[in-house]
Amino acid sequence: MEKLVPGLEGVPIMESEVGFIDGQKGILEYRGIPIEVLAEKSSYEEVSYLLLWGKLPTREEMAKFDHDLRTHRRVKYRIIDLMKCLPENGHPMDALQAAVAALGMFYPAKLEASGVPPGTNILTMEQHYWSIIRLIAKLPTIVAAFERMRHGDEPVRPRDDLAHAANFLWMLTGEEPDPLDVHILDVCLMLHAEHTMNASTFSGLVVGSTLADPYTMVSSAIGALTGPLHGGANEQALRMFREIKTVENVRPYIKGKLERKEKIMGVGHRVYKVKDPRATALQGLARHLFDAKGEHPLYKVAQEVEQVINEHVGAKGIASNVDFYSGVVYDKLGIHIDQFTPIFAIARVAGWLAHWVEELRNNRIFRPDQVYTGTHDVAYASIEQRQ
Repeated sequence: MEKLVPGLEGVPIMESEVGFIDGQKGILEYRGIPIEVLAEKSSYEEVSYLLLWGKLPTREEMAKFDHDLRTHRRVKYRIIDLMKCLPENGHPMDALQAAVAALGMFYPAKLEASGVPPGTNILTMEQHYWSIIRLIAKLPTIVAAFERMRHGDEPVRPRDDLAHAANFLWMLTGEEPDPLDVHILDVCLMLHAEHTMNASTFSGLVVGSTLADPYTMVSSAIGALTGPLHGGANEQALRMFREIKTVENVRPYIKGKLERKEKIMGVGHRVYKVKDPRATALQGLARHLFDAKGEHPLYKVAQEVEQVINEHVGAKGIASNVDFYSGVVYDKLGIHIDQFTPIFAIARVAGWLAHWVEELRNNRIFRPDQVYTGTHDVAYASIEQRQ
């Protein structure tokens, strides 16, 4: 009988040079560079280039890539009209998925059934280069436009003179962005840009393996990211802190959750058996932000939750993950709670596309098997004979 591996846990499904995780040591690298180094020294635009091209750009390469991103931020008015027709109380992730899927109708990027010849550098294929540029550049515009429209405001046009993170905050608020807020968001985008074979990346690769266009591929990855066990966990973590309210309530709340074997959002990871390095980086960002602008009222609650978790289940390899502190940071930046996951998507699109580019060089459609547990040779009964 075939061996069943629920959730494909630990089953390699492809080779990759994009990202690396050592869950026992808490290591995360993008193309071999530790995430801590990139968070300190790089920018989201440079990290995107690194993920896609496999190397840090020269000054000239970075200038061209940055220019292309800045000049492709605007979205067609019909995409805006489409979003205006969506329910204003709908989740922004659903609006983002719909708008990204629609982008493919305005910018056709179909692959031929014969696929891409093995060894071809898809980044040199003009059609696909511009698809990548559009997706990275336009996702922030879509997210910011829907956020404003659902509150009765007109979308704010993007500015070519602002970098990626600064432009998103500008489009979100219509106000000149605070440099500290820009820095915090830029680092957050870098921390979320890539994480090897997670659920949304895998979903995108399954769709991409059929030679669907990149807009459809990214749309499917966004769909996977909407789930509360994936991108939606940061929303749930902040809601949990709000429900707990005070430091004094933490210990009985968490102990009750553990006794009932209930999921604690922002805690535990399929790969990491120690604290997620992104959580460590985010905690440092949180301290930097709070020192400048005052502490978030729920930060001490989050710290106490982490302490109680470490005491009770830390020895089992359960620790805080990237979703644990990101919600507190975004909330302090004044970003609405249901925008947390769309920002995750804005960041992760670079990683999705990097894996898609890598996949197409030696593409093979995904077609896994199953373990059949049903019966055989069942007699057909006419409708009169059925109970």
